Amino acid sequence: QSSEHNILVIGVPNVGKSSLINSLRRLHLKKGKATAVGGEPGITKAVLSRIQVCEKPLMYLVDTPGVLPPRLGDVETGMKLALCGAIRDHLVGEDVMADYLLYTLNKQQQFGYVQRYRLGQPCDHIEPLLKHVALTQGRTQRVKVLTGTGNVNMMMLNYPAAAYEFLRDFRAGHLGRVTLD
Repeated sequence: QSSEHNILVIGVPNVGKSSLINSLRRLHLKKGKATAVGGEPGITKAVLSRIQVCEKPLMYLVDTPGVLPPRLGDVETGMKLALCGAIRDHLVGEDVMADYLLYTLNKQQQFGYVQRYRLGQPCDHIEPLLKHVALTQGRTQRVKVLTGTGNVNMMMLNYPAAAYEFLRDFRAGHLGRVTLD
C-alpha cells in the first residue's frame, strides 16, 4: 500500500519555513534547495507547488508566505515580532527597534552588548550606545553643509546604520542568547 502525505507549512514571517523544507529535502533525498530563503520577511511570495521531501513514506510539503494576524494584540508584541525579523524593519523604524531592544536587554540584565561594544558599563539611553557603535564600527556619512561662505563637506555619525548594526548583532546572537518572551 502506497500512501502520499501532503503537508502545508505555515507560520509567522521569517521563522524558517523554507529552511525547514530545504533541510528535510537534503536529509531524506540528498537533494539541494527547492525554495529560496533569506534573512528578511517576504522572500516566499506565493503558495508554490508541492515539494517532495521524503520517498518512504512519500511526503510533500507546500511552502507558504508568512502570515500575521490583521491586528496585533499590543505594541509590545509588534516590537518583539519586529526584532525577530517577522516585520520589515523600515515599517517600524530601526531607531525605535534599537531603543526597545536596549530596554529589553537591560530589563533582563542581558549585558552582552557591553562586552560586544567594549562599553564601560550598561547604558539606559540609546543615543550614547548608537554614538559609540557608530564611532567604533566606522558608521559615518559625508554630508554637504551649506554655509554663508559656500558648501562644506563634513563627516557625520550615521545613527541609522549604527541602529541596524545593533539589530543585526542581536539577530546573529552576538549579544548573547536572549528570549523576548
